[in-house]
Amino acid sequence: MLKSLTIGSLTVAHNVVLAPLAGITNLPFRLICRRLGASLAFTEMVSVNGLVREGLKTLALLKSCDEDRPLGIQLFGDKPADLAEAARMVEGYGDLLDINMGCPVRKVVGTGAGSALLQDPLKVATIVRAVRAATRLPLTIKIRSGWHCGDDVYPQIARIAEAEGCDAVTLHPRSRSQMFSGQADWDQIRLIKAALSIPVLGSGDLFSAADCRRMLHETGCDGIMIARGALGNPWIFRQTIELSKQGHCSPVSTAERADMIADHLALFTEEFGEAVAIREMKKHIGWYARGFAGASDIRRAANSAHSAADILALTEKIRAAGDTITTTTG
Repeated sequence: MLKSLTIGSLTVAHNVVLAPLAGITNLPFRLICRRLGASLAFTEMVSVNGLVREGLKTLALLKSCDEDRPLGIQLFGDKPADLAEAARMVEGYGDLLDINMGCPVRKVVGTGAGSALLQDPLKVATIVRAVRAATRLPLTIKIRSGWHCGDDVYPQIARIAEAEGCDAVTLHPRSRSQMFSGQADWDQIRLIKAALSIPVLGSGDLFSAADCRRMLHETGCDGIMIARGALGNPWIFRQTIELSKQGHCSPVSTAERADMIADHLALFTEEFGEAVAIREMKKHIGWYARGFAGASDIRRAANSAHSAADILALTEKIRAAGDTITTTTG
């Protein structure tokens, strides 16, 4: 199941990757997922308009470190020339560039970016061609199946991307209109894998190690990109590796959850200061605090936290809870 993944000139140790997530995949979260086994991680979506017009302020989103490599940078925008200019601007900050053609949220598609691009295959071709000419970095796109259910333009978009010089395609097999509802149609991943000669990565409904193994097995995709399944569960990377190698994976104890919250808080505080760390950790505790007795009380209490000491006090309550999480197997 696990194997090395080569995208253009970049080869990573294995094919289990952290997806770009707006408001989530900042440096602290990327480091956590890497330490648990993610072979490649992506920045949050970076606005091309912000890069071209604001420069240094937006480049701050790309802050990284030696431990945070290889790093994928995801750009979003709808103007070929601006995307090409942004690609040139960020080339020294990462190891791979991805163009977001799948984000379904209104504030992104309202600008003509994200999954709105799926409505204009000719523009997709122009964008990929322009960015390919602007950078030597490996270039990928991340797409959805189409704008509306049933229009299924993903094979056409994927073939265009390959023809214009993309090194890989990631498919989240839902339409824009579905947002995150319903079930991702993994058969679509299998279909474009059979149609393309470049690597295909699958995304969508990967919430456990068993899900990850099943997607790789059922679709034949070259790699998987874990998104929502990593929220409050960065151990999914470790468990997927364990399941591949051993046929089973170790459970996550409440003590590990407590330690992770403390580590995440420390990374946030170091990077952004205590005030930002506390604000951000409230939402992360909402994801971490699951699967043990008293978890709902912890989530409620987190909303009232005012200091790092308040957060650390919650970790002690988590540590004292009994383990109820079981080992995941295939």
